[in-house]
Amino acid sequence: MNPSDHTVPHRTLQPRHPGTAKAPHLHRRAAIAAIALLAAGSAVLAAENQSGSKPVAGGTLTFGLASDTAIIDPSITGSSITALITRNLVDSLVGQAEDNRFTPWLAERWEVNADNTVYTFHLRRGVTFSDGTPLDAAAVKFNFDRILDPKTTSSYSKSLLGPVAEIAAPDAATVVISYKQSFAPLLQGLSLPYLGIQSPAYLREAKSTTNTVVGSGPFVLESFTKGSGSRLTKRADYNWGPGYAAHQGPAHLDAIVFRYLPESSVRLGALSSGQVQAIDEVPPANFRSVQADSRLQVVTRENPGVNRTLLLNTSKGPFADSRVRQAFQSAIDAPNAVKAAYFGSLKAADNIFGPSTLYYDPKIASGWGFDPQKAAKLLDEAGWNAKDGEGIRSKGGERLSVRFVYDAAAWGASDLTVAQAVQFSVKKAGFDLQLDPVDAGGYTARTAANDYDLTSLYYVRAEPDILRTVFHSAYIPPNGANNARVKSLDDILTKAIGASGDERQRLYGQAQAEIIGQAYAVPLYVVAYQLGASKKLQGVSWATNAKPNLYDAWLAR
Repeated sequence: MNPSDHTVPHRTLQPRHPGTAKAPHLHRRAAIAAIALLAAGSAVLAAENQSGSKPVAGGTLTFGLASDTAIIDPSITGSSITALITRNLVDSLVGQAEDNRFTPWLAERWEVNADNTVYTFHLRRGVTFSDGTPLDAAAVKFNFDRILDPKTTSSYSKSLLGPVAEIAAPDAATVVISYKQSFAPLLQGLSLPYLGIQSPAYLREAKSTTNTVVGSGPFVLESFTKGSGSRLTKRADYNWGPGYAAHQGPAHLDAIVFRYLPESSVRLGALSSGQVQAIDEVPPANFRSVQADSRLQVVTRENPGVNRTLLLNTSKGPFADSRVRQAFQSAIDAPNAVKAAYFGSLKAADNIFGPSTLYYDPKIASGWGFDPQKAAKLLDEAGWNAKDGEGIRSKGGERLSVRFVYDAAAWGASDLTVAQAVQFSVKKAGFDLQLDPVDAGGYTARTAANDYDLTSLYYVRAEPDILRTVFHSAYIPPNGANNARVKSLDDILTKAIGASGDERQRLYGQAQAEIIGQAYAVPLYVVAYQLGASKKLQGVSWATNAKPNLYDAWLAR
């Protein structure tokens, strides 16, 4: 690190009012979009706005989950279920409010130098982990050093931290993160639970962190069992919530129980009968009926970030040819597939980004879409001219077969319906799309071994830097989620993290255009968090990753 980098004048971020600090990189368009989402998505479940009643202390919230997670340690997984659970267990250096303001949390204030290469955080004093050990600068440094250590396999958390040059703890209340180059997205990444702070004393002693977490959050993990669920209990002495919260002090709820209920009918039945007070993934076929039930409510929150997308393996096989990728992209009737699977409750995607993502480019939509004639023309040009009795094309005796490898446990019934609709759609163009379900371990092994033609993912993040996680060559498996195995975007995505204003927007616009134009990906739908809940559940707010925050939540008697 060049010593001169430390001498650039700093700008201090002071709270605008108690508990709120203004972000230096907040873009006006993102703020407007976030406020619009806030108005649309938070009309239900906000504290004290339904009946004028005040929060009630006590009670256990039971929450039914459609998907499971194999790992509860947020530092070593990108699982959205892990994020939902552990947001209640670990605190972050900074918070991010629903209108995209960054607020104090573990850090009371911070300074960022002019070129975004040095971030200095001043920690709140008196914070402890649930094991009684102090949360100080040394603890923060230990956590981030652990994430950066290749042995920890923290590919997603590591991507959020960016190209760190050094992490220093000059005293017990100060953390300094220095960068090799400008890195604008840090504050947003720090606000996510994947960079939440865990107890070093626990981490040093734990033989495995896949099923335990010890943090400083408002709840303590009592138990976690893969395939079953988890139980969280309130921490009575908690008093350092995020600046965006509606209250300070302990959580209102005594406990939160997350239950894994993969069958949609079972999940909905549990909500309707009162066995659970909330569920995610309201069954699409029952979406309207839940809305119409006077005892229940539904809140839909569209995810920012990378939409539910098919990633095409550009490194080998048929998809090494851009014409074949573009043909496959053009052969998919995504709007009808999504409508059939989700009954109109979700929107078909028109870009790699969801509309609520910073720098989403609406112009991308006009450049691609379902076009069977274009698909046929491109396949002819690529030499896949012959057809067998089933209509599947071939070239030099090779059948146009592609294997879709996916984690069956993370792929719900509605997603399977989408996949089957895609399979039917591309067959008309001459593709033999083979669905190849595997377990989580098999999925990791297959992607690491480059044994697939396409996969699928979505990533939730309001910050456009999420494209680096999915399309930079540093994250080609086994190092991350670049299952398209693209290398051509490295320069754009690296420049973008240090750019600002119009230049940053231009670079991300260029990246979106190449991803769609070169058919590295086929976006399917805009993922949305669909929370079905009893009207007794109130006080829920929303994180910028479209997940419900439960610190302020309470149950009406």
